[in-house]
Amino acid sequence: MAKKESTFLNMVLTLFLVTLVAAGLLGSVYSLTKEPIRLAELKRKNEAIRMVVPAFDNEPTQEVAKKYVDGDTLYFYTARKGDEVTGVAVETFTNEGFSGKFKLMVGFRPDGTILDIAVISHAETPGLGDKMEQDKSDFSAQFRGQDPAIFKLSVKKDRGDVDAITASTITSRAYCDAVQRAYDAFMNLSASD
Repeated sequence: MAKKESTFLNMVLTLFLVTLVAAGLLGSVYSLTKEPIRLAELKRKNEAIRMVVPAFDNEPTQEVAKKYVDGDTLYFYTARKGDEVTGVAVETFTNEGFSGKFKLMVGFRPDGTILDIAVISHAETPGLGDKMEQDKSDFSAQFRGQDPAIFKLSVKKDRGDVDAITASTITSRAYCDAVQRAYDAFMNLSASD
């Protein structure tokens, strides 16, 4: 068998074919995993909603309102028991975390009192910033039952009412920022209803 001469055209064609096959495989993997990823994300949101609002009998993810705030979107999930609103879960965010953006689900009573808070996603430092998660510390417990109209959502170091996570003041400030963003948007949305 004769060896083909290595020319510029042969190299370009070979590179094109390899790239075409790789792109096709990557597209196939994306198509196969897109739906399972979406379903897993929806399940994670539903679990977070269940954690932060009282019992409900509707499907809050089917009754969602959106509001564009600070360069991103907040999502409002209304939980109902019969015709009565039991709470509203607000999917909020902050870009101020030590490792960047993270998302929280904040549950509010109709009067604006915080029911509970769940972490949806973050990239904070394990053993430090990740203590904002309920299963790693009781940091979020201090927010339960608080009315942000009188409970100042900032750390004590900044003259607020929140005890910061030890050695994670940046994460604690960011957490407060996300909760404050959710509260402000919730109150503005409630006032416009």
